[in-house]
Amino acid sequence: MKVDAKNRSQRLRKKLRVDEFKELGFDVAWQLSADITSDELDVFIDKFFSEVIQPNGLGFGGEGDTLWHGLICTQKLGSCTDEHRVAVEKWLKDNGATAVAVSELYDVWWAE
Repeated sequence: MKVDAKNRSQRLRKKLRVDEFKELGFDVAWQLSADITSDELDVFIDKFFSEVIQPNGLGFGGEGDTLWHGLICTQKLGSCTDEHRVAVEKWLKDNGATAVAVSELYDVWWAE
């Protein structure tokens, strides 16, 4: 659905999250070793959040066990940047994830 923001007040643009209030995020997916234990998985996910997600003011919504996928956006109103994409991808690859895929930035409220 495309939202036409012509002639809308700033208040309405903000409520609809369009134009200057658009929020960009990106999808991410990765694979972990098939023989990873639940304790090792917990450590990996804890480190992912403490070393790259939280320090960059990001949020992650997703799921997985050995194959993970989800959406990354900012914790507060705002947009992710290409630097965020690179940081997440680098951290995953540097910490043993394989088949890492990071999408381009897109409007998380009005993706087409």
